[in-house]
Amino acid sequence: MKSKIRESPHSFDAFMYVGHFAIGLALKAKFPKIPSLPLLMGVGFLDVLDGLFIVAGFNTVTPNLRAGPYLFFDLTFIDWDHSLLAALFWSAVWGALFIKDKRVAALAFVAAFSHFVADRPMHNNDLALFPYAQQHFGLGAWGKLGTLSWVLEGLFAAALMAYAYRTTLRRGVNWGWTLAVMLVLFFNLSPWLSPMKHIATLGEPTIHLLHGVMVTAGFVLPGLLLTWIVNRAESRARLQHSSQ
Repeated sequence: MKSKIRESPHSFDAFMYVGHFAIGLALKAKFPKIPSLPLLMGVGFLDVLDGLFIVAGFNTVTPNLRAGPYLFFDLTFIDWDHSLLAALFWSAVWGALFIKDKRVAALAFVAAFSHFVADRPMHNNDLALFPYAQQHFGLGAWGKLGTLSWVLEGLFAAALMAYAYRTTLRRGVNWGWTLAVMLVLFFNLSPWLSPMKHIATLGEPTIHLLHGVMVTAGFVLPGLLLTWIVNRAESRARLQHSSQ
């Protein structure tokens, strides 16, 4: 049975994607001695949980083909990971995984919580102060702008990547492949190529299962790939430096 798809022009929810990875890469460029994984996986940790919670039935999303620019779903209930209290809690959990080095733990927390901070200007009244709070907030800028919001996210990510690329290049580290991956991620989740549009037309429970899997995989796989690429670039730079 097909699910009922909302097409209300007044309901737009969006979230940031490539911009989160750009924040993680900028943090890595700023703090090169901090391991890549706590930063590049940390920036997507809340959405990794969100996908898992959607699959488990704790969170709820509703298909809406008018929800731009590339999500095509309303985030009906995401309080268990995207409320302020939950974001602080899960960011602290992520930081605690690296508590052997307090500096790494602190920056891991910053990376994870940056996700909530970056989401706030974009989300439309689906961010709560705590789970089941009546009052929700979010400036909704991205939903109001439609496809332009995807362009703005690209510009935001490009600015951070320009900073990261220049900063690392001064240390003799070339992030060319990192830029290439980010470009692929940007266009892959676009208003035209996003797989979420097809998923939104399917029936339940397939919709929730696929949506959750895609959200989690969409942050785990690129996060691990970027971590590997960054670490490889750092290793190559060290080898070149030692051979001179």
